[in-house]
Amino acid sequence: MPNTKSAERRMRNSARKLSHNRAVKSRLRTLERGYLELLANGKKEDAGKAFQKMTSAIDKAAKTGVMHRAAANRKKSRLALRLVRAAQPQAA
Repeated sequence: MPNTKSAERRMRNSARKLSHNRAVKSRLRTLERGYLELLANGKKEDAGKAFQKMTSAIDKAAKTGVMHRAAANRKKSRLALRLVRAAQPQAA
């Protein structure tokens, strides 16, 4: 239990931020799962649209501090690379 008023307030704020961060991270994972499914099924145009939604959500998460800016950039880069590789014709 907190001993001071400020500690009580920090506890409430921490709980609220934890809830928000969990929701944002869950949404990111859901968007990524959908994007990867589209890539696996060969739906490249739909995957491109899903990629745009994902990058927007990742940027917003980085902006609000849910994830680190460098981690967000790294994730976007790796997901973009998967899209490019899926769009290339397979060599026999």
